[in-house]
Amino acid sequence: MRVVYMGTPEFAVPPLQSILNAGHEVAGVFTRADKPQGRKMLLTPPPVKVLAESEHIPVFQPASLKDGRAASILERLQPDVVVVAAYGMLLPKAVLSIPRFGCINIHASLLPKYRGAAPIQAAVLNGEAKTGVTAMQMSEGLDTGDILFQESTPIGTSENTKDLSARLSRLGAGLIVRTLDALRDGTVHPIPQDDSQSCYAPKITKKMSPVDWTRSAEEIHNQVRALYPWPAACTLFRSRHLKICRSRTAGKQYGTPGLAVSENGSFLVCCGDGSALELMGVQLEGGRRMSGSDFLRGHSIEGIVFPDKMEG
Repeated sequence: MRVVYMGTPEFAVPPLQSILNAGHEVAGVFTRADKPQGRKMLLTPPPVKVLAESEHIPVFQPASLKDGRAASILERLQPDVVVVAAYGMLLPKAVLSIPRFGCINIHASLLPKYRGAAPIQAAVLNGEAKTGVTAMQMSEGLDTGDILFQESTPIGTSENTKDLSARLSRLGAGLIVRTLDALRDGTVHPIPQDDSQSCYAPKITKKMSPVDWTRSAEEIHNQVRALYPWPAACTLFRSRHLKICRSRTAGKQYGTPGLAVSENGSFLVCCGDGSALELMGVQLEGGRRMSGSDFLRGHSIEGIVFPDKMEG
């Protein structure tokens, strides 16, 4: 199969590598623009671009897919199929109609559940027991196309977005090769999505970071897992932002929601349902990440009550 690949972040790297390993011809790669990163704001290429250039694949980084230039490039490349994985742009009709097998999206949820920009974070935030990857025939709607193949996986109770994303990426890498083989062999049986079962996973923003300690420990634990590594759940410690990088529920701890408690070297915080959350990994504004127990050794938490409301 002659493939054009569209993807940007680390999630999209294993599927591209899998397509190459399976012997398919990748005629070109579309990815987002290089962006300044780090303290020195050095212009940095997306992970997919790094892999593509190492394999001597032509890379295209259009600012838009709507001005006709992307369609002209695709017509020149003449792909059998376009594969999309976390690209970050909607594909217009003019692009969708070019490949003879259409455009296939690797979406990190069990569609029709969690359509949209942040399906992995949404599944973790909502405490889902399982999620998965869907290979979908793309249409003009947002993640509304026919389902070609799906594969599910359980979500660990301590698994965060970073770890789950890596696992789903590997799952998608296998699924896309299976999908391309089935397209080539004519053995695909598309299944229309049931729109009545759909829900939307909106883009993650920093406004989701502040912890409301009146909520249950389980809900806050899910928030911590879902928002790691970015933007991270946070609270205020003596007027400085304290990121919560890792946590676990810790049973009952009767006290005012937000009350910090040191118990046998563990950093606990009382929550709204009479439960407690253990802060196992934290990072104080301007400092380095450390364990909760190390934080206690360097900071007194006696009398500290974290606010249940704060600005993101």
